[in-house]
Amino acid sequence: MSTSKTKTPQTMKPATAAKKLGILLSAAPAEFQEGTVSRDELNALQADPPSWLADLRREGPHPKQVVAAKLRVSTSGLARGGITGPLTTAEIETLKAEKPEWLEREQTTHTEVRKEALRLKQQRSEA
Repeated sequence: MSTSKTKTPQTMKPATAAKKLGILLSAAPAEFQEGTVSRDELNALQADPPSWLADLRREGPHPKQVVAAKLRVSTSGLARGGITGPLTTAEIETLKAEKPEWLEREQTTHTEVRKEALRLKQQRSEA
C-alpha cells in the first residue's frame, strides 16, 4: 500500500511574516494580522508589494530593528537613547537632522563594533 503525501504549503504566523517584511505588525491591515501567510504569499508580497506594504515601508511606523538600521545604530543603542517604540520615517529624519549627542555617540560605537567584528572575521579566515 503506497501513500502519496501531498505537499502542504509552509505557513508562518503574521508576526513572523511582518518581521521578514520589515514592517510593524500592528500597522498592517487586519486581514494580514489575523491570517497565516504561506511562503508563496510572502514571496509574492516581497516581489510585488501591494500599496499598503509599500506605504508602510516608506512612511512607517517602523519596528525598532528598521529604526536602528536607518539611524545606523544598534537596537541597544536606541534603548540607551530613550527610543523604545516604533518611529515614522518623518520622526527618523527629524532625529537625523537634529543629531542629538546620544545618536552621534551610538553611531560611533556601532561603527567601531562593526569594524572590530570585520577585523576578527578576517583574522579567523587568514588563520
